Amino acid sequence: MTTLSLALKQLPRTSWARLVSDVFSPPVIWIALSLTVAVIHTPDGGQAIRWAAIYSLLICVAPTLFVVFMVWRGKIGDIHMKERRERIVPLLLTMGGALFAFLLLWELKAPPALPLLAFISLVQIIIMTLITLAWQISMHAMGITGAAMAIGMMFNLALALLCVPLIVLVGAARLHLQRHTPAQVLAGTLVGALVPVLVVLGLALGLKVVAL
Repeated sequence: MTTLSLALKQLPRTSWARLVSDVFSPPVIWIALSLTVAVIHTPDGGQAIRWAAIYSLLICVAPTLFVVFMVWRGKIGDIHMKERRERIVPLLLTMGGALFAFLLLWELKAPPALPLLAFISLVQIIIMTLITLAWQISMHAMGITGAAMAIGMMFNLALALLCVPLIVLVGAARLHLQRHTPAQVLAGTLVGALVPVLVVLGLALGLKVVAL
């Protein structure tokens, strides 16, 4: 066996579960969703990219870069933050970014779907942070399910149903990697599904009350 072959055998192999976790991580999912929402609701392509950039940079990219930096410094184990205590500061940073994104998109008069998406993200992150203070919920399950529900409400229920296999796949990946228990994955799925629905219903009820 050649030296090259021996070296290749020693390289860590990326399992399907790790690949799924990376490709369908919450920042990737919500960046894609924000770009889709922006393009559909904004006639000008350049402006659509700017709206999506505000959402993505503040809610997804900046917190992810912070996590990467902390991993590089050895303060966090990996970008998926296996330990519950590692998640608190990045979640607080994401919460601040989500609030700023919501206010900025609202102030700049972005299409209503964009500040709504930012507000849903804000509520999800607040709930996720509160739960994380006492227990470790699956952010992957919560992220993919929340995105699927948002797709169902903003676009088409059939599209949301098409995401169900992805939800199952992501949950299976997190279990395969032993990053979560079944209860943590199930809780992430349930909370992710409920938050967008409750936010939209709450806003609709609030508008009715104001109109009275």
